[in-house]
Amino acid sequence: MRIDEFNELDAADARALATVWAAIPVWVDALVAARPYSSADALTEAAALLAAGWTREDLDAALAHHPRIGAKVTGDDAEAAASRSEQSSMTDAAADVSARIAAGNAAYEERFGRVFLIRASGRTPDEMLAELERRLDGDDDAEAAEATGQLAEIALLRLRSSVTDEGVPA
Repeated sequence: MRIDEFNELDAADARALATVWAAIPVWVDALVAARPYSSADALTEAAALLAAGWTREDLDAALAHHPRIGAKVTGDDAEAAASRSEQSSMTDAAADVSARIAAGNAAYEERFGRVFLIRASGRTPDEMLAELERRLDGDDDAEAAEATGQLAEIALLRLRSSVTDEGVPA
């Protein structure tokens, strides 16, 4: 979608699209209310600035919509499609790596009370496993901050993949 098309969406449709980027209602509402944006870069910059203020409560709300790394993503909505695409490298994961990720996910959830979140796009299963194992040793505050940062990376990647300046009339 072009930035001018995003700017022209009715509020409900714009909210639906932005919720796929990150299901944080206050963030979504702020992005939609600030339209029109002069460019996709301006939208991305606004999204990043707003994401810098995300709290642990925002993280927990957004994680209610994120599948576990390595889990089969079901559904046919835009969020499920984005997750399937982002985790596509897991389809080729070695069985032992998949098993270790599943065990690590369970340990992470037991330790931190939320699903493990990582920007999967551009990472191999082995890289995601190494990050999962490293982050299991962190303290809760540091891990919440890291997970929130990963959520912001995911949101901005999703935004950039769905809104562009290409073809915008001059």
